[in-house]
Amino acid sequence: MAATFSVTRVVAFWDRLNSSFWFVPALLALVAVALSFLLIEVDTLRGVDRTDAASAFYTFGPEGARSILSVIATSMITVASLIFSITMLSLQLASSQFGPRVLDNFMRDRSNQVVLGTFIATFLYCLFVLRAVRGMEGSSFVPHLAVGFGIVLAAASVAVLIYFIHHIATSIRIETLLAKLAYEGCCAVDRLFDERPEQGSGDEADERAAQQMPGGFDAGCGPIAADFGGYVQTIGIDALLRIATEHDLVLRVDAPPGRFVTKGACVITAYPQDRVSDRIAEELRGAVVIGRDRTPYQDLEFAIHRIVELAQRSLSPGFNDPTTALYCIDRLGEVLGRVDGRGIPSAMRFDGQGQVRLFIETVVLEDVACRAFAGIARYGITDADVVGRLSETLAGLEASFPLAARQGIRGFREQVLSASRSQPVAGFDRKILSGFQNTGSTQP
Repeated sequence: MAATFSVTRVVAFWDRLNSSFWFVPALLALVAVALSFLLIEVDTLRGVDRTDAASAFYTFGPEGARSILSVIATSMITVASLIFSITMLSLQLASSQFGPRVLDNFMRDRSNQVVLGTFIATFLYCLFVLRAVRGMEGSSFVPHLAVGFGIVLAAASVAVLIYFIHHIATSIRIETLLAKLAYEGCCAVDRLFDERPEQGSGDEADERAAQQMPGGFDAGCGPIAADFGGYVQTIGIDALLRIATEHDLVLRVDAPPGRFVTKGACVITAYPQDRVSDRIAEELRGAVVIGRDRTPYQDLEFAIHRIVELAQRSLSPGFNDPTTALYCIDRLGEVLGRVDGRGIPSAMRFDGQGQVRLFIETVVLEDVACRAFAGIARYGITDADVVGRLSETLAGLEASFPLAARQGIRGFREQVLSASRSQPVAGFDRKILSGFQNTGSTQP
């Protein structure tokens, strides 16, 4: 059973491995080395040991093959070094311009990984084919097929280099970065909010679950401690439900995604404590992924905060770029507007028989939205364009949010407009703001 529920951590590890900067280049390099051995073996089996064959394909002599492979290998490792330098420069630029929280997006960029891997793979391929070329008297062997494929790889690498120049110039644009951050935020919304509310969600389910809570939960529960410190990245909800159902437990998640925990801190509370053996406790820990940093996978607040940070930087005196702040507000509206028509999940999760099995802290939608826009309004309250865009976006969210969250959004929008009126702004800006102050939402 422990192996089954450790799948949560295995999947998280595979995701980190697959998105690391070195994994794809290493994989392509291994494929290239294996391919070099394969093609050399094919040439050997075909008995291609003459350099003066009549076919136009077999035109490589030992010295010519060595020269071609040496030139390709030298060029590839040189260009690979250049690609690595450009990538590091882009990371440095991204860190200084956009903040350190967005570096992970550049590191996870699959295009950069494939480009670097292509040049390294071509270099290693030519190097391993080069060792098989023999041109001594009485022992001549040129793997024509392998050498020819090396030329094909070199041509493909040139095309990849042209693509990389275009891609790196596009990826450092703020519009491209914001689109990626918004996409990850929308994915987080899809994971956290039910597209079709299931049975057991909503206020009625919460009231029903409260009546089923064990009376002595606080007195008879036991903590499941974290085995190391860091940020909670992923909670395996399905895994926890299975464990609780199979062992007749009631669980409470005390450290939701995004929370920082120290080693030995309580991440899950299990009731009753006497049913939780060491093996079960290890299964429960296996359903919680803790890492060194926050990730947007299940952490909507962090996904939104990265966009807010870009807006705050753009509004600082050092950058003074309110246009970027407007882009950020639009993307925040896109992410939070994704909630439209979705059901707010219940804090209670049930088994197949309707018995409450799991308590987990849910996202308070209006609090997340208000904190996000407050972080921007705090620095842009004197800018009429920023305040106007905030007002428009908040009015749109008020219309799309569930009824329970609309009042909070409406009140926050009024506070932003009220704060803007008290600021010393120019007359023409005040005229612009008055249009938003006289416009309110008519939603119930």
